[in-house]
Amino acid sequence: MKSIPKQAADRKLQTGLVAAAEQLRNAVDALSFADPVTHIYNPLDYAWDLHQRYIAQAAASAHVLFLGMNPGPWGMAQTGVPFGEIAAVRDWMKIRGDVEKVENEHPKRPVEGLACQRSEVSGRRLWGLAQDRFQTPAAFFRKHFVLNYCPLVFMESSGRNRTPDKLPVAERDALQKCCDQHLRDVLALLPWTHLVGVGAFAETCLKRVTNDSDGTAEIVRILHPSPASPAANRDWAGTATTQLEQAGVW
Repeated sequence: MKSIPKQAADRKLQTGLVAAAEQLRNAVDALSFADPVTHIYNPLDYAWDLHQRYIAQAAASAHVLFLGMNPGPWGMAQTGVPFGEIAAVRDWMKIRGDVEKVENEHPKRPVEGLACQRSEVSGRRLWGLAQDRFQTPAAFFRKHFVLNYCPLVFMESSGRNRTPDKLPVAERDALQKCCDQHLRDVLALLPWTHLVGVGAFAETCLKRVTNDSDGTAEIVRILHPSPASPAANRDWAGTATTQLEQAGVW
């Protein structure tokens, strides 16, 4: 069988990822959420340009998928990139672009795009590990891709973040239906060998979505890099590296 040239294979994957993201964006935009959620950001809307530029880094040779929960206010909410710490996106991945105005913006959570002066610790840790180990984005993306399960940021009136797992059951179920379908669509694009849940929530999503499939990918869990986790504040990079090595990912 004649193999597909690398550039053509990469473009096919990237086209599939864009189409899946568009479908997810439209699906979650049709949902509604009640108090205590007062503000919702969807970076697949206002940071769509940056998200597409991120997808353009994806390679068809990738076989390890990292899955996070949902955007942080100073990461993907600013850049449209999963775990999208500003410096990693702007200076390491060399992604440039503008974000559009956010409707119903929370005064404590302004969206400033790549000009944002805040740094997301989780993203700094995850992409920092990728940079330290692989040096260049091309080397990392040759074997890996990073995705968020849910694209939405939920905030209460105080500005406090509310994670998807804390939503009321009906809202959570409707959101889960959209996000599960997106994850299935992404999993169908490549013959993944390892699916890495960044934290327990993501691992649960991977197990649920792959439960009825015939996929052979191994599901792995690593410690979430959030500073809210005491364990993550004690050499997260070393812990995650050991977990990935023991699982045979690295």
